[in-house]
This record gives sequence, C-alpha cells and structure tokens, in this order.
Amino acid sequence: MGEQSIQAQHLLGIRNLSAEDIGLIFETADQFKEVLARPIKKVPSLRDITIANVFFENSTRTRLSFELAEKRLSADVINFSASSSSVKKGETLLDTVNNILAMKVDMVVMRHPSPGAPHFLARHIDAAVVNAGDGTHEHPTQALLDAYSIREKLGDVAGRKVLISGDIMHSRVALSNILCLRKLGAEVGVCGPPTLLPKYVSELGVKVWYELREALAWCDVINVLRIQLERQHFRYFPSLREYSLYYGLTKTLLDSLDKEIVVMHPGPINRGVELSSDVADSGQSIILKQVENGLAIRMAVLYLLAIRRTAAKAG
Repeated sequence: MGEQSIQAQHLLGIRNLSAEDIGLIFETADQFKEVLARPIKKVPSLRDITIANVFFENSTRTRLSFELAEKRLSADVINFSASSSSVKKGETLLDTVNNILAMKVDMVVMRHPSPGAPHFLARHIDAAVVNAGDGTHEHPTQALLDAYSIREKLGDVAGRKVLISGDIMHSRVALSNILCLRKLGAEVGVCGPPTLLPKYVSELGVKVWYELREALAWCDVINVLRIQLERQHFRYFPSLREYSLYYGLTKTLLDSLDKEIVVMHPGPINRGVELSSDVADSGQSIILKQVENGLAIRMAVLYLLAIRRTAAKAG
C-alpha cells in the first residue's frame, strides 16, 4: 500500500471529503479487493491500532462489515452495544466514549440515532471518528460503497444518471448518496410519493419525479431505498400494498423498458414492497456486489484514516 493519505481527519460525512479523497478511497479499495481474493485474506496494516465499534442503534450488516474489515486489517477490536451497556443506566455519550478511550482506543466507529452525534464526538475526543450512520442525516461509507459499485459495474460514475427511489425523507443513505454522486460528476434524480420527498430536495441539485416509470426511462442506475417504518410516526401513504403498486420495482416494469438498467439496494430489503424478489435476484441486480464492496471500502477508509493519524502524530 502507498503512503498517501486523505485530507479528512475523520469520516463524519461526504461533505467533509473532496473528490480527490473519494478517488483515493476507491483506489485503496481496489487494492484491498485483491487482498480479499487471496486464500489468506488478512494483512497486518493496522496491527497496532485499536478500534471501538460503538453502536447506539441496531445494526447487523454495517456492524458486521466494519468488524470484519477491522479484523482483515489485523486491528484490535472492541464491540460496544448501547442496549447492553451503562447507557441504559443514564450514562452520557461523552462519558461512555471517554471510558472506552481510557482503554487507549485509536479509532471509534459510531452509529447513533441523533444527527450530528459523531461530529460532537470528534470535537471532544482524541481518536479518529467514523460515522456509521447518524439518525436520518448521513451514512458516508454506504454512499462510498454504492458509488464504488457503480464505478465497478459501468466503468465510471461521471456522466451516469442515477435514480434514488423510495423513502428519501427518512433515509441517511439518500443524502450521502446525493452528495457523493454529484461530487463524482453523476446526474442524480429522486423519485417517490410527495409525502416521502423532503420539501427542499431539489435544492441539492437533483431532478425530482413522482412517477416511477418516467424516472426509469431517464436513469442508467436505480438505487431503491426501503420504507423505514421504524422512523415514521404517522402514515405517509395509505398502505404498503398501495405503495408497492405505484413505487414497487417489478420485473414486468423493468422488462417494459427499452434498455437494461442497473438495480441497487442498500439493504435490508422489504421484498414485495419496494422491490420484488425476481428483481432483487436478477442479473440486473448488483445488491450482493454492494455487500462485497462494502468490506473493501470500509477497509480502505479505516486504513487511510489510520495512516493520516499516524503521520500527524509523527509530525
């Protein structure tokens, strides 16, 4: 691995990354994909680094992906889950993390239900912070792996027309994807019922559709988001059946287009709601590739942040 490092000290959101930073993350992920294809998939890159995974919100795929990435890099790993911790007894976020830092942790990977929590943390602790999702705000590593997957499938992100459909309002994936894809030169559109599109979404420089078929006729790639029922405190549409009827992506709908588009989903999928099983499992779907690429991207992010931190301490 080269000794180039990214400019950002933390990965708090896509806003903090330059296009050059993103390019370097992708190049580093390319190298890690080669490592992951070997019989022995482990490298000693972070052998002297201790990383704490601090999850205040349920997660399966993201937490496991980060944990595996850390272990592939030979880091020492501490896993912390708020549901089984002193947070339940009233301990504050800062107290919790300071207790973890007392164990001499170098990096913190954090998921939190409150937007801005990782940013707060980064201002108060001496460790590199990676945002693994903060409320409905951002999920930068998901956006990076999504853009990386498009690059891998289509050769480049610049100039591609990418549609994000579904529950844009409650999604942290949507904002990170819009920011990342536009930084890399893609055209971005969003589609969903008016009640699930934020009022000022067009100000992010995206096209807006309310009809899925029209949007599909425009795009090269569709990234389908799930309906986040756990974040919805009142009804935004009459029923899941009705939502599926108007905004569900089906094989019949895809086959009716005069082109083949790439289908993505950040997971977990509500099969039969936003996506039918025959689409999720079709040749147009790169959903499992996204999972595979997530590991390489997270290895790249952790490695580059560690390199920068080590260089800063040495300097």
